[in-house]
Amino acid sequence: MKTKGNKKTKVNIVTLGCSKNLVDSEVLLTQLRGNGIDAVHESNEDDASVVVINTCGFIDNAKQESIDTILRYVDAKEEGIVDKVYVTGCLSQRYKDDLEKEIPDVDAWFGTRDLSRILKVFKADYKHELVGERILTNPSHYAYLKISEGCDRPCSFCAIPLMRGGHISRPMEELVLEAKNLAKNGTKELLLIAQDSTYYGLDLYKKRNLAELLQRLSDVEGIDWIRLHYAFPAGFPMDALQVMAERSNICKYIDIPLQHGSTNMLQIMRRGITREKTEQLLNTIREKVPGIAIRTTMIAGHPGETEAEYQEMLSFIERSRFDRLGVFAYSHEENTHAYSMADDVPDEVKQQRVDEIMELQQGISLELNQQKIGKIYKTLVDRKEGGAFIGRTEFDSPEVDNEVIIHSPDNYIRIGDFVNVKIKSATEFDLSGSIVQ
Repeated sequence: MKTKGNKKTKVNIVTLGCSKNLVDSEVLLTQLRGNGIDAVHESNEDDASVVVINTCGFIDNAKQESIDTILRYVDAKEEGIVDKVYVTGCLSQRYKDDLEKEIPDVDAWFGTRDLSRILKVFKADYKHELVGERILTNPSHYAYLKISEGCDRPCSFCAIPLMRGGHISRPMEELVLEAKNLAKNGTKELLLIAQDSTYYGLDLYKKRNLAELLQRLSDVEGIDWIRLHYAFPAGFPMDALQVMAERSNICKYIDIPLQHGSTNMLQIMRRGITREKTEQLLNTIREKVPGIAIRTTMIAGHPGETEAEYQEMLSFIERSRFDRLGVFAYSHEENTHAYSMADDVPDEVKQQRVDEIMELQQGISLELNQQKIGKIYKTLVDRKEGGAFIGRTEFDSPEVDNEVIIHSPDNYIRIGDFVNVKIKSATEFDLSGSIVQ
C-alpha cells in the first residue's frame, strides 16, 4: 500500500452519471492543468493525493453508486492512500447539508455551479482564456458539447432543476469556438447535450435559437456529424427540422424523451403536451427529416398510473415504432412535485411494466434492424475488440444505442475513421457487416 510519504501531488477526477457530468469533469480537468496542476481522469493508479468525485443524484441507484464511491475514497483517505477527498456534482448539490453530517471525513462539498470554488481549494484561478478549450476523456473523434445548463420545466418526477438550477444557455460564439477547437484536435462528431436542448436561446436571444446554432455548428470545418440529444416535445422548435434536413453533417437522429403515451399521465407528469400532439410531432419530424432515427425514454409506475394508462403507453409505443427506447421505473424523489403524491404503484409492478415495455421494444428494434440487412452505411469506428472493429452509423449515439461489428480482412482502418459497411446480419441490439469500397 502506498503511503503519504511516497506519493506525488496529483488530482484524480472520478465521474459518475451522465454525459453532462462528464463535460463538467473535462472542464475542471482542463482548468487544473491550465494552472499547472497534475490532474487525471479516473486513474487506475493509487498515486493521486487528492480525489474529486463528480456525483450523480438522479435516481436511487445513481445516488447509491455515488455514496458508495465517496465511502470507498474516504476509506482510502483513512488508510493513507489519499490526502483529500472533495465531492461535487448533483448529489452534493442536492444533499450537501445531510451528507456533511453523515460523511464528515469528506474535506469539502461543492455544488453543480461551483467550479471557481473548487479551483480555489487548489489555489488555482479560473482561466478565461481556456473557455472553449477542453481535454477530452473519451476517444477524441467524438465529443459532447453542452449547449446549456439547468432546466425551467416543471415536470412532476424530475429533481434536475433542484440540482442544476434554472436554464442558462451558453453564448453561441462560445459554442462555435469550442467546436472549432475540438475539430482542430481531431473531433469528427459533436453530440449536443443539455437538460433541455430545444429551450436553447430563450434566455440569451429571447427566442428558441436551436436552428441557428445547428447552422453555425454545421459550418465548422472538420465536423462530419452533429447529433441532437435531450429535445423536449412541448414547444418543439420546428425550424430546427428544416436545418436538420438541409445539412448533410447533421445526423438523421434525435433523442426526445417523451416519458408516457397517455394524455392523462402526461398531464399528471406536467409535461405540457397531450398524446395526440405528441403523435403529431412525431409525424412532423419524420415527414420533415425522412429516415430519421428517433430515440426516446419512458417512465413506468408514476403515481396515479393505472393499468389502463399503462396499456395506453404500450399501444403508443407499438404504434410509434421508435428506433431506440429506454424505460425507467419511477423513482420517488424528495422535493419534486410528485413526491406529494402517493407512490401507489408497487415496485414489482413497476419492474414488470419495465420488462414488458423492453420486450415490446426489442421486437420492434429487431424488425427495424433486419430492414438494414444488405444496405451500406457510413460508419464511424469507435474501438477494436478482439479481431473486429466496433462502430456506429449516424442513427446511433455512443454507449446507449446500437453498434456495428465491422469485419475487416486486414487492419488498415483506424479508430476514428469513417468506413462504408454492408450489413450482413442484425440482432435487436447490434448490426454486423463488412467493409466495402
